[in-house]
Amino acid sequence: MNAAALEATPLETDPLRDSALYFNRELSALDFNFRVLAQAQDPQVPLLERLRYLCISCTNLDEFFEIRAGTLRHAQDLGVPPGPDGLAPATVLARIHDRAAELVRAQYECWNDVLRPALGEAGVRVMHRDGWSEQQTQWLREYFRDEIMPVLSPLGLDPAHPFPKILNKSLNIVVVLKGKDAFGREGHLAIVRAPRSLPRIIQIPEDVSGGTHDFVFLSAVLSAFVDELFPGMQVKGAYQFRVTRNSELIVDEDEVENLALALRDELVGRGYLRAVRLEIAEQCPDDIVRTLLENFDLTENAVYRINGPVNLNRVIQVYDLVQRPDLKFLPFQPRQLSGVEAMFDKIAEGDVLLHHPFDAFTPVLELLKQAAEDPNVLAIKQTLYRTGKESPIVDSLVQAARNGKDVTVVVELRARFDEEANLGLADRLQDAGVQVVYGVVGYKTHAKMMLIVRREGRKLRRYVHLGTGNYHSGTARVYTDFGLFTADPDIGNDVHLIFQQLSGLAPTIKLKRLLQSPFTLHAGVLKRIDRETRHAKAGKPARIIAKMNALNEPQVVRALYMASQAGVQIDLVVRGACTLRPGLPGISDNIRVRSIVGRFLEHHRVYWFANDGDPDLFCSSADWLERNLLRRIETGFPILAPELAQRVYEEALANYLADNCSAWTLQSDGGYDRLSPAPGETPHSAQLSLLGNVGA
Repeated sequence: MNAAALEATPLETDPLRDSALYFNRELSALDFNFRVLAQAQDPQVPLLERLRYLCISCTNLDEFFEIRAGTLRHAQDLGVPPGPDGLAPATVLARIHDRAAELVRAQYECWNDVLRPALGEAGVRVMHRDGWSEQQTQWLREYFRDEIMPVLSPLGLDPAHPFPKILNKSLNIVVVLKGKDAFGREGHLAIVRAPRSLPRIIQIPEDVSGGTHDFVFLSAVLSAFVDELFPGMQVKGAYQFRVTRNSELIVDEDEVENLALALRDELVGRGYLRAVRLEIAEQCPDDIVRTLLENFDLTENAVYRINGPVNLNRVIQVYDLVQRPDLKFLPFQPRQLSGVEAMFDKIAEGDVLLHHPFDAFTPVLELLKQAAEDPNVLAIKQTLYRTGKESPIVDSLVQAARNGKDVTVVVELRARFDEEANLGLADRLQDAGVQVVYGVVGYKTHAKMMLIVRREGRKLRRYVHLGTGNYHSGTARVYTDFGLFTADPDIGNDVHLIFQQLSGLAPTIKLKRLLQSPFTLHAGVLKRIDRETRHAKAGKPARIIAKMNALNEPQVVRALYMASQAGVQIDLVVRGACTLRPGLPGISDNIRVRSIVGRFLEHHRVYWFANDGDPDLFCSSADWLERNLLRRIETGFPILAPELAQRVYEEALANYLADNCSAWTLQSDGGYDRLSPAPGETPHSAQLSLLGNVGA
């Protein structure tokens, strides 16, 4: 059945549209953080790395509420109908709050009962307020008076001072007061807001504390000495709280004349959008909690009573401040590509594949740097989604423009939480003479492409880099991604046509090698799944292996169910959200889904189709999500060199399917089971095996 037929089949005649066959994407995405938290709970992981995983799970949860929960609440207001899982937005929100409450309890149990004591035993003390010595208390009081109190502006709540605007994820203290102030006003409640300029973790000097690595939370210091802000009044209680707000920027591109200006306007108010969650100290009285919920227009199940600091993720600063190699992962040096000093010659000899972070990102930087200086290079075109601060990529693009190259950069302004940075990036590039393009209205540009046009003799030759990850030197050290360098004429022409399409008003284009969203990538995936289905029905061996970050596109899921019913063996490595329900008799009993959580964030996307002995293998910037396949500019690129295709298959597919240490398998009821080596079975970690090849 082709894609059009799949879409046209009505529910009453298509049992594969049954909502019982689909998990909810938001709940599946939320559950990923339990797998991250399991790394923090694992005694085999170095102690400070466990702390880092705890913080990652907290930060992920923040972003989940800011984006997924915020979007759901918006959908609820608009009356958006249920998705393939049949759950209305209100139902999903209720289940999110219940499941998130479980996660929060587990996070704070891990911190209070496991990691904080273990860190203390290892000489890294994050100290409770009731554990401060007299000398420590005196130093902290002086620190409060000298460094903190001068920048605080406590606000008493009365008819002249209504409840203040509370910034998204900011640290605040609600203070209960008794007595009268200098003007005779009766005390009741006050709010103390911690400015963003204040460090959330304070290190006590060794000569005061007696320990090399002794820390306290700013929230503990504020609570301990808040009485100094209200002289003559009695502080009856001080309770920290934090509100999380919807942070999804919604800009109607069809209604704005200048996307950059519209985004700048939206960013001004982002921190004060609708509230979605309230975190507050667990001992806070109910009447105060009700007051806060009413002020933020939140329901009872949106409050999370916290046994510890409300901004627990800020303890990540301890990881950065403590130089204890014995408590961290062993450092490693990525492989360096030979011949990097002459990248054009290297690529001209044959395609080059990089597997980050096991291969260094240096060749990407070198290619662009050499292109900026090479007098034979005429033009450079590149997409930028996230680059990081002080990016050498941007430096080279600026230098290339100053050297007279024709430089065109497609900057995706709507990279979530990087909008402000990308606006600044666009300004800098334009000031240097770079032609900056913001892509296509309504379609986020998520493809990772670089095209360099070079004169060689009487001909022009195109050199291309395509990747599954961003042009970001920092994430290239901690995300698993593939990058391909090639001078293949067909791929070069395809990339050229896509850039023309992005920067102009080009008509629909026909590509020879690449698959492209929103035009051919979705259809190309469905076509290849259907081909495996037909092979299975014909009695031929049929197999699909795919690795990605998330999966929810309904047509793809139904096509995979049909393939499974035909006998196709399907293995999916899906890091995060997966709406496909594996292991259902007669539906998906030939489908297996696993998630890998390890030292590095799994980020590459690879699709492999057996094709009756002539496999198709694509790397891609796109997950099998509706947004990626239908509403974004994405690419899927083939690995044409047989030896490189085999390397991708072995390193990113076979290797991960053999993992019995870092793998979690998705069950038909939605739960994940962590794998461990069976008796007599050799332990195998996919990431560690790759690290072993680079001398970790």
